[in-house]
Amino acid sequence: MHCVAKTGSVYRCTECGAEQLKWGGRCDACGAWNTLGEEPVGRTGERAGRRTDAPSARPPVRLSALKAGGVARWHTGSTELDFVLGGGIVPGSVTLLGGEPGIGKSTLLLQTAARLERAGTRVLYVSGEESVEQLRIRSERLGSDAGQVHALGETRLESILYHAAELDAQVVIVDSIQTTYTEELEGAPGNVGQVRECAARLMRFAKENGPAVVLVGHVTKGGGIAGPRTLEHIVDTVLYFEGENTLDHRIIRAVKNRFGSVDEIGVFRMTASGLEPVPDPTAVFLASRVSGIAGSAVTALMEGTRPMLVEVQALATKAGFGTPQRVATGLDQRRLALLLAVLERRGSKGGLPFSQLDVFVNVTGGARLVEPATDLAVVAALISSVHDRPVAADVLFLGEVGLGGEVRPASALERRLAEAGRQGFRRAFISARAKVVAPGVEVFGVNDIDELARRLAA
Repeated sequence: MHCVAKTGSVYRCTECGAEQLKWGGRCDACGAWNTLGEEPVGRTGERAGRRTDAPSARPPVRLSALKAGGVARWHTGSTELDFVLGGGIVPGSVTLLGGEPGIGKSTLLLQTAARLERAGTRVLYVSGEESVEQLRIRSERLGSDAGQVHALGETRLESILYHAAELDAQVVIVDSIQTTYTEELEGAPGNVGQVRECAARLMRFAKENGPAVVLVGHVTKGGGIAGPRTLEHIVDTVLYFEGENTLDHRIIRAVKNRFGSVDEIGVFRMTASGLEPVPDPTAVFLASRVSGIAGSAVTALMEGTRPMLVEVQALATKAGFGTPQRVATGLDQRRLALLLAVLERRGSKGGLPFSQLDVFVNVTGGARLVEPATDLAVVAALISSVHDRPVAADVLFLGEVGLGGEVRPASALERRLAEAGRQGFRRAFISARAKVVAPGVEVFGVNDIDELARRLAA
């Protein structure tokens, strides 16, 4: 533990949380660049030592002595949000919701607060970015009955904790953690020390007093939540709000959840009355699909435990400049380059001439292809575009493509194919190594991309 002068500061890494006595361009602990932020130690200038001989308020107990049973939850009134959270809000938990400005974080939480109040759960909505009058105007514009929600326009942490305890609130929403500050630390709201200390004290308040705390977090240019990386380690659940402002729907993704599955997603549609849950996300992503166009293929993603069908579009055209373009939306650029190299080298009849073509790949609806099980759909869309031969509208593609051009099995095939059959798909191309039976879906096994190209041309 470092001891510093009364007027001194330490520099803390926002990635790993390590401390240094002086600033440097690179963190000595984790090696990250430009991550050291100045953190004032406090008014006294020295860190007070903690007593290690003080008894705990609760003595240790055997796990077998605790009463078995499920975790009690408060339902938010939104099926999609409850699904992402694992069934609802857990008392005493701390949830962090991050997202870009204007994506709908405050709108969703105000709607959730109104539903919780109608269900008899006391909610304190703390806004550090809007006044309570602005919140009232927002609720009227959305048409949500948020009149019973207790609102507080405050940024000082001590005042927030006092009013939450006086109200005996069961759910406390803090919008946002970057605007909150404590008087025990010097420095402006939003710096590394203020964010970490405020989040830690709110976490202790939740664990010791029982209310659930929901924190709103801003994101950086890189897409991560602003502030120290330890912020995500402190909380129980981390949710990311994703979506484009030009699209009607938004996606909430759970990247950490101590009370449920991770990587689950919830899909919402932005309407004049706020965010409405979408019960059938596949219908959203395939709603505007037009059949009979070359360069289109459908695959099935696994978002947590939920299979979801998305359309992959590809366009290969003669390069207009010396260096062909490679543009990918919803797909990692390096993964596209790998698949193009495999098609160039391993494709039928000596390969396909992608080195002379501009290639554009788009995943419709703002979805992202992360898992390799979607490789086969990208390859099928590219082959279809090059040969200008449309793929049948009721065909699904599932499989990972290796560097040798071989097609490898995808995971959770049964659930993916079951969802495809429910959506009206009758045929599926998968790896020949996979042995699966899907009622209502005819399965075709392919060994490599050469065999896939021959089957698509037949």
